[in-house]
Amino acid sequence: MAQNKANEAKGEDHSQIVERPAEHLEDDRMAHLIRYVARGLTRSLQMRLAEHDLQFGLWVYLRILWDNDGLTQRELSDRAGLMQSTTHTALAKLEAKGYVTREHPDGDRKKRIVQLTPTGRAIRNVLEPLAEEVNETAMTGISAEQTELLRGALLKMAVNLDKDEEQALLAGQKVPPTRLPNI
Repeated sequence: MAQNKANEAKGEDHSQIVERPAEHLEDDRMAHLIRYVARGLTRSLQMRLAEHDLQFGLWVYLRILWDNDGLTQRELSDRAGLMQSTTHTALAKLEAKGYVTREHPDGDRKKRIVQLTPTGRAIRNVLEPLAEEVNETAMTGISAEQTELLRGALLKMAVNLDKDEEQALLAGQKVPPTRLPNI
């Protein structure tokens, strides 16, 4: 608080800095703790991507395409776990930036193949190190043994949750679609 007042006196605006000590998380449920960390990882990467005029929602698609270039728009939407309308909007933005092209394959006006441009492939060398930096920042002070245990626990949780979703689908439950706001 005193630091904020000192910054105000210097004419610096740090109004977006929120004091939120992680101690308040010690007694929270696992889901809340994981969500808090995931949000922190996302925000940390968003700040770095913004320096390159790229939104986090666009990063999601680039990551997929770097390893799977030439997917249909529907396949890309499925892999991202997002609605096709969201994917369409994001791809229009990536196309405007010169990172991807979308073309109909011969004779098929319904499908659109998404391919990286040379610029879209090259930007990987700039953006991936930013994500690696975020991971390194998050893992600071955590031993290799703790990292291995954490990775194993999170993978097991992912498998458990996939099974839970599968059982729900088999029981006739529908999983609502996931949407990213304002990408």
